[in-house]
Amino acid sequence: MKRSEFVSPEDVYGQLFYEVHRQGLFEDGKVFADATARLHPDIIVKTFREESQKKGFQLSTFIKEYFDLPQSGHSGYDSSDKSINEHLSQLWEVLHRTPDQAKKYRSSKIPLPYPYIVPGGRFNEIYYWDSYFTLLGLKRSGRNDLVEHMLQNFRHMIRTIGFIPNGNRSYFLSRSQPPFYSLMIKLLIGIKGAEIIPEYLPSLVAEYNFWMKGLESLSEPNIPNLRVIRMEQDVFLNRYYDDKNTPRVEMYRDDWALIDFREDRHDELFRELRAACESGWDFSSRWLADPQDLSSILTTRLLPIDLNCLLWHLEKLISECYLKLEENELSFNYGILAHKRKKAIQGIFWNEEEGFFYDYNWHLDQLSEEKTLAGMYPLFFKLCTEKQARMVKENIEKYFLKDGGLITTLKETGQQWDAPNGWAPLHWIAAKGLANYQFKDLAEKIASRWTQLNRTVFSNTGKMLEKYDVMDMNTLGGGGEYPVQDGFGWTNGVYLAMTAK
Repeated sequence: MKRSEFVSPEDVYGQLFYEVHRQGLFEDGKVFADATARLHPDIIVKTFREESQKKGFQLSTFIKEYFDLPQSGHSGYDSSDKSINEHLSQLWEVLHRTPDQAKKYRSSKIPLPYPYIVPGGRFNEIYYWDSYFTLLGLKRSGRNDLVEHMLQNFRHMIRTIGFIPNGNRSYFLSRSQPPFYSLMIKLLIGIKGAEIIPEYLPSLVAEYNFWMKGLESLSEPNIPNLRVIRMEQDVFLNRYYDDKNTPRVEMYRDDWALIDFREDRHDELFRELRAACESGWDFSSRWLADPQDLSSILTTRLLPIDLNCLLWHLEKLISECYLKLEENELSFNYGILAHKRKKAIQGIFWNEEEGFFYDYNWHLDQLSEEKTLAGMYPLFFKLCTEKQARMVKENIEKYFLKDGGLITTLKETGQQWDAPNGWAPLHWIAAKGLANYQFKDLAEKIASRWTQLNRTVFSNTGKMLEKYDVMDMNTLGGGGEYPVQDGFGWTNGVYLAMTAK
């Protein structure tokens, strides 16, 4: 399998793809993006050209005849007669997918050689950063076989594609997601021991090289290239990006609708939307110049605090692995990179007056003003001083803590990664981060409120959800580009890990 073997649906189907979206055939653009052709696409495209010229042609009928559309994917996601733990145990089988069979050009799915877990709902493929939190639950459930299979799939994608894409779809091949691969490897080392290091170290280095690609051409400070930017004194930091500047295939109609309001920056706006998808926070006031206007999105102008903490962990783990293999010079080199990044995280991203970690706007040479839960990552990775941790803790108690857990940002914008929503991965990061600095009472309070909210919603609906309203426990989470999804991989994983005895 090579990256070049996979072609995105808009390139495969051309005018047929555009007509499906122009006519608004599907409310959710991901439906056609994930459809499977019943014949070779060349035959379908040729037939479409001929048939569409005939009187009475109905595109909806044509699509039904030549494509298998993805199922809704909600079967088995809810339980009304089981305890939450019984439900979660059975959900792993519902979310389980067997190794894929290659259907060259007939589907956007990139086949994976090992079994894997999908998030649920409309997300019927493996997702990068979701998977780390899913793995926490799989380990707790004693499914170490699936933990290893998931890691083998990610290593397979790094080897064949060159990096871990957003998900195993051809339309995701221009972007990744928050780089949790090193944390996954750390988890597997905890299960199988250090003997796996020679097997996985090359893929860790390849993952790092993907994020640092373009570094060699950066001779001046504050001029980015792809996902990397040189700061002063040869410190290299990173941003989210996307290699394409076109509408997202899975949200094609939505992106064009947004562009209608900002005709002055078509290509730039498409890339900014895609870059926010690489962040996993799609979408949030975190990325917006005007918190109430999605078309003001400026993702690539920010150096995100969470991304740079994750890449510090990757540098540090590579250094540790080389040391285990007695490759002392390579270990030293990566250790220096990690040391420089740590100093930058403690300095560049820190606002002493506010007592919090922020994203850094390299374009304006100043910190962002958006206070978000991404500021908890330095505590999760033990990257800040005791004084910094204490000030962050005070901010969390004062601004973020609600009856159902933690809000993600302090603004209510209608975007799903803003208030009033809370998300499982960020609750895990926050609770573990606070516990790292001995703020155990607050860590336990956060975990208790979050898991109680999970149980309350499950009791009322029989479902585990992708996101939750933590400000009003009688209301389900909302906002964003699609309805609230149930299933749900990372919620299940974090719940099981938080409630482990």
